[in-house]
Amino acid sequence: MRVGLFFGSFNPVHHGHLIIASHIANYGLVDQVWLVVSPQNPLKPTPGLLNEFHRLHLARLAIAADDIQLKVSDVEFGLPKPSYTIDTLTYLSEKYPLHQFAVIMGSDSFQNIRKWKNHPVILEQYSLLVYLRPNHPLPNTLPKNITVVNAPMLDISATYIRQCMQQKKSIRYLVPEPVRIEIEKAGYYVK
Repeated sequence: MRVGLFFGSFNPVHHGHLIIASHIANYGLVDQVWLVVSPQNPLKPTPGLLNEFHRLHLARLAIAADDIQLKVSDVEFGLPKPSYTIDTLTYLSEKYPLHQFAVIMGSDSFQNIRKWKNHPVILEQYSLLVYLRPNHPLPNTLPKNITVVNAPMLDISATYIRQCMQQKKSIRYLVPEPVRIEIEKAGYYVK
């Protein structure tokens, strides 16, 4: 099976994430997309990061109606922190030797890939599905294992959603309804 790994803090998961994941699955680039909830990204600050189990729960709520093409993975919860993509890829490749894993990332992340642990191994041994993000162009020439994805983009960020919650503004339509209900019920992101 071809699996696209969409790594992220998902703090919180929102429609922008789901549109990209769904687009990649719908267009046959992979058989399934796994949203890999990262407990701690080594390149992002952790203040304001909701507990990883709450973020995992929100991600599961978000895809509950589409659990054939999309899955949520907590694989990084059992690996050393911070979470390094190469470590997760190595672990998953050993655990699922019949799967082919591809990394899903935005062109903004691709521009920073040289900062990633063992990035040459990732670039040599795995496929990358890179979706274009505004103001983050890709080089004209890319290796064969990199596929540029023109996925529909929404100008939504998890930061904006957290700000809305802090300012007591609605996040309806920014996140799936079950996610909104859970965030508001639990009082996430209000402080």
